[in-house]
Amino acid sequence: MTTTRAAAAAIVAGAALLLAACAAGGSRLRLEPEAFGSTTTHSRSFDLAPATACEAARRALLSQGFVIVAADAERVTGRKYFQPEPEMHMQIEFHTVCAPDGRGGKHTIAFVNALQDRYALKKSNNSASVGVGAIGSLSLPFTSSDDSLVKVASETITSAPFYDRFFRLLQRFLAADADIANTKDDPATVIAPVAPEAARPASAAASAP
Repeated sequence: MTTTRAAAAAIVAGAALLLAACAAGGSRLRLEPEAFGSTTTHSRSFDLAPATACEAARRALLSQGFVIVAADAERVTGRKYFQPEPEMHMQIEFHTVCAPDGRGGKHTIAFVNALQDRYALKKSNNSASVGVGAIGSLSLPFTSSDDSLVKVASETITSAPFYDRFFRLLQRFLAADADIANTKDDPATVIAPVAPEAARPASAAASAP
């Protein structure tokens, strides 16, 4: 009898260990390991002030339909909404942080991060009830449904091409700003005002029809 109980206890303990190992293994499979090796997916360096980089990031997000929810000289946050299916709603929140690189305030490291949330439409039925003095409450077959969006998933976008496309667009806005600045600083591009009719030479005025 004692041997049977000992064997049963050993079986139970082995099963518990096996379940614990399976649970731990499953949790490890669901998590994405962080390598902390690449520094180019979420960041880029620019030879300009942080305020200039963040302003270009703000316009880059605006050009792609993002709603700017917060913006200042060192950070920009934009939000965009999607509806891939009739009962599915998605939202992307894009964060940009322009940190000075410590070299006279003219160098910046731009860090970006995008969070994707997914919402599903949930329906709940409500039945109407009427209170009756002698009987109590009487349920009627009239029902109403309330629709609400419930968050079902949330994850950080880790796709390198996604951020590459944003940084290329950011670089285009920075290049456009540089061209405008060079045009303002170049005296050769300044157009001289046209002289009025009275200021023309007499010979030119006489030869005019």
